[in-house]
Amino acid sequence: MSTRTFGTATITLPDLDEPGLYLTGIDTLDNPRCAVQDFAFGDADLRSLDLSDTRLVTGRIHGVRAQRVGFENLNLHGVEIVGSDLRAVRWKESKLTRVVILDTKLLGAALDGLVLDHVLFENCRLDYATFAKVRATGPVAFAGCVLTEATFTDCDLSDVVFSECGLRLTGFGPGRYRDTDLRGNDLSTVRGITHLTRVRIGPGQQHDLIQALVTELGITVEGD
Repeated sequence: MSTRTFGTATITLPDLDEPGLYLTGIDTLDNPRCAVQDFAFGDADLRSLDLSDTRLVTGRIHGVRAQRVGFENLNLHGVEIVGSDLRAVRWKESKLTRVVILDTKLLGAALDGLVLDHVLFENCRLDYATFAKVRATGPVAFAGCVLTEATFTDCDLSDVVFSECGLRLTGFGPGRYRDTDLRGNDLSTVRGITHLTRVRIGPGQQHDLIQALVTELGITVEGD
């Protein structure tokens, strides 16, 4: 099994190129048995993409452009989502295991009640996304992602790694952040700084946190 390591997180990746595995090209992710396995779906322009009570196992979603996305009770295991533009995403009460989301736009996505285990978001646009009650039960990393004005509320991000991400005006609400790894990011404009207890930072980031706290408290620094 191949892995990637970011900071303190080592993530086991989907084995989609292993010898003997053949991904069958399909035209839709809808299936009357509510399960799709060993699949490849992509290069599609869709008005909407709606899935509920469905299992996607061992497959790749690539080059999908959807104007509206609704996922609920969706179980992903060993899946890659690559080079896609998913708009107006509403993703609820789902579990993702050994999932990679790469080079994908999820602008303004609403992610609610997701459980993440060995999940990697890499080079994704997550501007204005809202994460509510998202829980990491295994290694999770955001690598090279843009999270401008994204918000995290009532999430458990314990041990989650943010690596070289854009966190401009990213909001961290009440939640669990024990050992969340924020090293290597500019934290000077993050919001909700008082909630970030027990996180990991690197040398020199203390100044970022002070700047963020001064801004959040509306403190004016003046000379004599």
